[in-house]
Amino acid sequence: MKQYETISLEIEDDIAVLRLDRPDRMNALSTQMRAEVADGVRFAGQEARVVVLTGNGKAFCSGQDLSDSGNAAALDLERVLRDEYVPMLKAISDCPVPTIAAVNGPAAGAGANLALVADVVIATESAYFLQAFTRIGLIPDAGGTFWLPRQMGAAKAMGAALFAEPITAREADQWGMIWEAVPDAEFDAHWRARAEHLAKGPTAAYRNLKQAIRESWGNGIDAQLDLEARLQGECGNSRDFKEGVVAFQEKRKANFEGR
Repeated sequence: MKQYETISLEIEDDIAVLRLDRPDRMNALSTQMRAEVADGVRFAGQEARVVVLTGNGKAFCSGQDLSDSGNAAALDLERVLRDEYVPMLKAISDCPVPTIAAVNGPAAGAGANLALVADVVIATESAYFLQAFTRIGLIPDAGGTFWLPRQMGAAKAMGAALFAEPITAREADQWGMIWEAVPDAEFDAHWRARAEHLAKGPTAAYRNLKQAIRESWGNGIDAQLDLEARLQGECGNSRDFKEGVVAFQEKRKANFEGR
């Protein structure tokens, strides 16, 4: 198993759990952490059938570590975003297996948007999401201007970005920003059960499903129907589809191989 300094990665029973591991800094994103998250997700996506991203300690991620460079005001933000954030976000977005952000605590700034890039976001009820950028004269980044309006609508996204007020996990759930908010006492068992479900599912179908939904945002109806037909054809030729049909006919649970 790969070893890292700012994250931990465990893979068991086809479930990869990647933990942001700088609890003393509320898991703030340093240059090293961004590189390690990108590498860890790419590795896990080839070795497991689901990848869970969560935090160690009380926070999920507090966003950019402004002390990382020694002089926050001198940061070349364009370079940092292009060279460090984009590879990390693309590694998660392009992961060939389902990704879950298990938001165990506050997710602020780039940390909030790091969660939103995952396929599914499950948050503990005591967590919150904060687009803190305008508090220091910035705009939402790390994909925030892309994910927010798509997941919660333009009106809520604009308000969240302009006012920079915390959004509770329950509000995020109700507004469609995340998949679900879970009581704190049930959180760990719940996200793990969700991960186990995906780890036993038809992995190739999940991959095609992710592609179809993501590409739909830029497609017209004709292009999307064509894409659906092509991807469904691939699924229809898989052993998992055949197993699913037989299991349905035999009234039993399907035993999907994944790849």
